[in-house]
Amino acid sequence: MEPYAAQWLSILPPIVAIGLALITKEVFSALLVGIFSGTLIYACGTGANIVMGTVETAFKMMSNKLDLNIIIFCSLLGALVHVMSLSGGTIAYGRRAATLIKGRKSSLMATSGLGFSIFIDDYFNCLTVGTVMRPLTDLYKVSRAKLAYIIDSTSAPICIIAPVSSWAAAVGSSLKDTGAFDSAFGAFIATIPWNFYALLSLVMVLFICFTDFDFGPMRKAEQAARLAQPAAADAGKEESLKYNPNGTSWDMLLPLFVLIVCRFSCSSSLPFSR
Repeated sequence: MEPYAAQWLSILPPIVAIGLALITKEVFSALLVGIFSGTLIYACGTGANIVMGTVETAFKMMSNKLDLNIIIFCSLLGALVHVMSLSGGTIAYGRRAATLIKGRKSSLMATSGLGFSIFIDDYFNCLTVGTVMRPLTDLYKVSRAKLAYIIDSTSAPICIIAPVSSWAAAVGSSLKDTGAFDSAFGAFIATIPWNFYALLSLVMVLFICFTDFDFGPMRKAEQAARLAQPAAADAGKEESLKYNPNGTSWDMLLPLFVLIVCRFSCSSSLPFSR
């Protein structure tokens, strides 16, 4: 495909996608409309057919960007995540943390600390931290809104700056394609100091946990939670993870340690590094 400089029009597709996502609450349809708006701009700029050129460009780009290395990497990472969950390591880690938690602030710090430690995948982070810390934060009357904020503001930000994560594989390989970096791993490492959103989000989480500061709707939720436990309707929707009841914290920590050591000692042999 021939390059085309869309100039200021290049910001329209992400604006369209984000705007539709906020309005419709439908992420996939918003992303599809954003993609086709971008290919429409490209088709018009290169003189292609408005209809067929837009559709053809969209599917051609998606097929050209298919990277089996990333698919295999994420599949293996997902398998590791599932094994750690079934082993009972994450639940055991939460129970271990519970013995050290003596108050409201400690429960908030433990939630953020667990979120910082599970950096290999953001979805696994949300699922694990929420399941493990929800009973503890309920005990100290932390609102579900505040718990959700801490989980959401640590899961993706910590994954996007962690060298070993599903995001690192995708971001690094995409940046390497620009030709400005020698390896995908080097490209990803170079972006970490400039990822201000992730870094500031983590700082904000620590600030809120240390000071117990609340703002906006979260403040109202916290005031309601201090008066009573979360609604019974919420508890009825909760589902428990299947896990080995005899698991220990090492069932989670040891695989993570081996993954990190192997990642840095064998970085040149992994598909993500090339």
